[in-house]
Amino acid sequence: MLFSTQYDQKYQPIVWVVLGVLLIAFFLLDLSCGSAWISLSQFWAPTNPIDLDILLNLRLPRAITALLAGIALSVSGLLMQTLFANPLAGPYTLGVSNGAGLGVAMVTMCATTIGMQHFVAGNLSIVLAAIVGSTIVLMIVIGVAKFLRDNVSLLIVGMMFGSIAGALVNLLQNFANPDALKLFVVWTLGSLTTVGWNELPIFSSVLLMGIVFAFALIKPLNGMMLGEQYARGLGISMQRVRLFIVIATGLLAGGVTAFCGPIAFIGVAVPHLARGLFATANHRVIMPATAIIGATMLLLCDILTSLFTYPLPISTVSALFGAPIIIAIILRNK
Repeated sequence: MLFSTQYDQKYQPIVWVVLGVLLIAFFLLDLSCGSAWISLSQFWAPTNPIDLDILLNLRLPRAITALLAGIALSVSGLLMQTLFANPLAGPYTLGVSNGAGLGVAMVTMCATTIGMQHFVAGNLSIVLAAIVGSTIVLMIVIGVAKFLRDNVSLLIVGMMFGSIAGALVNLLQNFANPDALKLFVVWTLGSLTTVGWNELPIFSSVLLMGIVFAFALIKPLNGMMLGEQYARGLGISMQRVRLFIVIATGLLAGGVTAFCGPIAFIGVAVPHLARGLFATANHRVIMPATAIIGATMLLLCDILTSLFTYPLPISTVSALFGAPIIIAIILRNK
């Protein structure tokens, strides 16, 4: 823990206020930052219709997407770390990202190779392909989970299905033409700009369902922290809880991956920041803290990507933030 329990109890309200202020500040700053600085006064006293259009139709959906995606990835990462009692588990541990990647690879590479480029001209086909791919892998993992009695076996099964999906993607890449490969690689870099007002209702609905699932699991998650035997003694059905965790993770991680592509390290690093900041493992505190920190961090990453002449992929910036945190955790735990 970064702080003592006494420090946590004394300063916890201040920490919540600071996190809330940072979240609001980064959200507003994300609206202003871009290839050109645009004052937020354009919202209530517009003087330039072009600036107002950029704010409303480009930057506001992107900022909302960053907010929701940050919450989804960090909360799903917390679920996975608690389920597997593994500090390096993340939202993509069960192979959801690989399944989404396989769906996108099949559409982009196969359609482009056989001369159906018009089929992948818009984002909708790629989003649908990612949803189908991640859903298939998720359904397989859920089906297998019913026959498994321990979490380690579920972890191994999820990783194996992810490896199979990754191998199939590599196979498709081997036969794809350069245009198809470029389209797929661009998707793997991740982007928050692919969600506009048309996609935002579906995107937010999927993630909100996953978030509700996750917060409903706070009590059994606290029981799991004390071990499976203790949790069963409290009347917690481990098999049912495990199934609900898999569903929530599939909705959260699968929804973000389908619409934004894979975004690295946020889901792995943020739960550790929340635990260290509040010096507790109680999910009643850690889960909302993880959600706020995750949203704030992804908003900050989005701000940094927009500072360059050519915006960087969001996954690149998030990895630069998340990887040092993971290294510090490994070194600290020896």
